[in-house]
Amino acid sequence: SDYAGLIEAMRFNKMQVAWLGNKSAMEAVDRANGEVFAQMVNADGTQGYHSHLIVHKDSPLATLDDVLKNGKSLSFGNGDPNSTSGFLVPGYYAFAQNKIDAKTHFKITRSANHETNALAVANKQVDVATNNSENLEKIKERQPEKFKDIKIVWTSPLIPLDPLVMRKDLPEATKTKIRDFFYNYAKTDAREKEIVMKISKLSGFKPSTNAQLTPIRQLDLFGKRNKIEADATLADSDKKTRLAEIDQQLASLK
Repeated sequence: SDYAGLIEAMRFNKMQVAWLGNKSAMEAVDRANGEVFAQMVNADGTQGYHSHLIVHKDSPLATLDDVLKNGKSLSFGNGDPNSTSGFLVPGYYAFAQNKIDAKTHFKITRSANHETNALAVANKQVDVATNNSENLEKIKERQPEKFKDIKIVWTSPLIPLDPLVMRKDLPEATKTKIRDFFYNYAKTDAREKEIVMKISKLSGFKPSTNAQLTPIRQLDLFGKRNKIEADATLADSDKKTRLAEIDQQLASLK
């Protein structure tokens, strides 16, 4: 029912193949013996999407700066902690780069999935929330009246489209069959094309590797680095040691 549950299922070999977000795929690779083997491709050929901060259309908030300046009076709907677009990307680009910790900056903070956060904003249950361009497109199609009540106040840089992950210890023959199935899915069959369009306006899947996760790893480490730098409770020597460790990890990703 959430990313953590999927990662644990793969870790204990209860699940062997998963469609995950980039952040949760990173966890699956690191903790659940997973490897990236495919990536979604949009129907228009693009290979990415955007994270957003959204508010109700009647909200006086119009920019990221407005959100940050008024945080102490706002309720905030954050994403699943293992979500790329709902948590990691806004956590870095919107908050960490502005030296803000989303956990403590707002009057109230709660975590939920994309759809719950979008509807909470539309229904004025939270003042601002994270979301992404793909989910908002689904809301627009399925619940147009709710979509009309949503306003975007911040948009992230492009995020790579979701990967597919499988366990590394699957038999090679099985891996080959799985790859062939996804790489050829919706290439010619009209019904398959219709299915991927309905799922998320996709045209199909292309080969990918763990290298897809490198920018996400960099984001994750940058966020941790900013948090350590801003931590006034850490002794200088401890802070220098931790920052050096993160810088070493960042250097290894270049």
